[in-house]
Amino acid sequence: MDRSRFVTLSFAALAAVVASFVVLGFSRLVLPYRTARLLAAPVFLLAVSLAAVAFAQAVLVASGRREFE
Repeated sequence: MDRSRFVTLSFAALAAVVASFVVLGFSRLVLPYRTARLLAAPVFLLAVSLAAVAFAQAVLVASGRREFE
């Protein structure tokens, strides 16, 4: 596993979480709360999946199944 890829995944997950909250906040200004959540949900799911991939790779490196290059 390349260090830069892990860092990129981590920052992408953080950016997706921030984007999710921004979408939720701005859409609540003009739309009902339920609709705002529906708009923000895909971005949040992307953030969760990126964080899960980064965590799985970190576990594989910690267990010795993959090497950290």
